[in-house]
Amino acid sequence: MKRRSFIKKAGLTAASSIAAPYLLPSGRLFAQTGMATAGHVVLVLFAGGVRQQESMLKRYLAESQGLDIEGNIMYNMLTGDAPELKIVYGIESADGQPGGEPIDAILETPLQLQGTLFPEVRYSTGGTGHYAGLSTSVSGHYGLTQGLQDRPLRPTIFEYLRRHAGYKATDVWFMGTGTGNSVPLLNHSANANYGAQYGANFFAPTVTFEREGGEFLNGFKTYHPDEELDPIEKMRVFLNQNFMAQGGGIPNLNNTEEEKENIKAFIQHVFDQLENDQIAFPPVTDNQDTATIGYTTELLKWFKPKLTVVNMSAIDVCHDSYTGYLQSLHRADHAVGHLWKFIQEQIPEMAGDTAMIVMPEHGRNYEHNAVLDQNDWFAFDHDSDANSRRIFTMMAGPGIEANLMVGSQGNPIGDAADIVPTIAEILGIKSEVMSAGLLHPGAMSLFDRI
Repeated sequence: MKRRSFIKKAGLTAASSIAAPYLLPSGRLFAQTGMATAGHVVLVLFAGGVRQQESMLKRYLAESQGLDIEGNIMYNMLTGDAPELKIVYGIESADGQPGGEPIDAILETPLQLQGTLFPEVRYSTGGTGHYAGLSTSVSGHYGLTQGLQDRPLRPTIFEYLRRHAGYKATDVWFMGTGTGNSVPLLNHSANANYGAQYGANFFAPTVTFEREGGEFLNGFKTYHPDEELDPIEKMRVFLNQNFMAQGGGIPNLNNTEEEKENIKAFIQHVFDQLENDQIAFPPVTDNQDTATIGYTTELLKWFKPKLTVVNMSAIDVCHDSYTGYLQSLHRADHAVGHLWKFIQEQIPEMAGDTAMIVMPEHGRNYEHNAVLDQNDWFAFDHDSDANSRRIFTMMAGPGIEANLMVGSQGNPIGDAADIVPTIAEILGIKSEVMSAGLLHPGAMSLFDRI
């Protein structure tokens, strides 16, 4: 084989399987026993550690900065009036004030009124780190003994669905905001009875379509080995970084040619959409979370997946900027509203047949740290105090009761590990997942908690 041809083929193989998503074999082992209530599920991991005070309690500055100013800055998801003073969370206002203009609501009816809200869910076991929280969300089990660079020890919801419902690889997707912090390791577990052959496609769209990905993948370029060594070396470094993000090696992909070609066509389609300024980004897209949601709408429209998990993380700026945290929280709500509206209005195959679930991976501390931001407001960490274990869960869609609130601060209902059996029930494999015996002992479908 000529060197030029080899480099082209090797580059395409690696790029389409690692920098872009990768595909795994399908194969249903058992007959599905349950009845699905929706054809599709979208799980939003929201969005870097959220304090209950600024979200569910709508306290704004009243329980953080010693200022008696309350209000709801998540009005696509929650009911309640917005703050009237010290507005810093929006876009630049006409008079040049940073953040002084709140972003317009996208949804006429907040998701709270469209579905069921569990306002006081608990992260019941272990520490409240991002990876542990995300791992619990997708596996239904608290991984207390595994390291940061390890895959989950128990199966993920992707593996349950592929093994027990017979979904093919392009039916299940995990969308991340990047390839760092072990997030790409969450698309399948290290469990011997499940594992990579039942995993999901992982996609980090802001890596694939921006930065190095845009340079190396757009048009699937061919490089001459003698005259273009510099771009070849850059591509090698880029792909190697993605290999390492996948756990130190190239997994056994075993994907079908049809799926490969479909994903390659999708990647080029998105590059074309970018070039023509036609990506369905949220109206305000100015951070990585909102950009990721924009690319997710393109993926949903193209593949119509059975399960899509999308991770947002910008709220974690709260460690050193409370103002930035408020801005990111407001944008995360904006992104969720956009995603839900897009599904209902722009994807006929998913409209009215999609359940959306939104849950933070953990909360944040009640007491602030010592860091002051540009407004002299204190920042907040997440060090496993009682407040950092307080989260919420919201779900809407077919078979989900509208305008229902389950639980309260005095009567918390729900656990972070409940998401996997809940998705399993929606998609008709609850019995198989529960009987596998690999979930956290207290995990239940949220439908059983109502």
